[in-house]
Amino acid sequence: MEIRLTLRPGMAGRKKLVARYGERLVCVRYRYDRATGRRVKTAELIVQDIAWSGRARKPRRNDHDLVGVRIDWKESELRAAVKRAGGIWRPRQRLWELSWDAVRALGLQGRVVEERTEPERTPTI
Repeated sequence: MEIRLTLRPGMAGRKKLVARYGERLVCVRYRYDRATGRRVKTAELIVQDIAWSGRARKPRRNDHDLVGVRIDWKESELRAAVKRAGGIWRPRQRLWELSWDAVRALGLQGRVVEERTEPERTPTI
């Protein structure tokens, strides 16, 4: 079925359904079925409205997204592996920048730095 028209609140053509369902009516859709030659009118209704507070979600990543990875200077073998995988050293942030695909391949998901903020530096006296 193909949807050709969606009527949102306040649009003409919803008067009878608004009279029937009131504020519960979200939208009206007209679906067309080429095989049977029929038009179907559907109504989306609100059936429950309760308070909800969701948990914060981590954003999803694509394989080509670049992420910051923290690697200690003593871990020379791991640094070499990151370089071979195309990692770039970012001295200001003190992070290695690497594609998410390479991070997964090397098993470095736990080392990903979510926010790229500049590290605090201790003042020299």
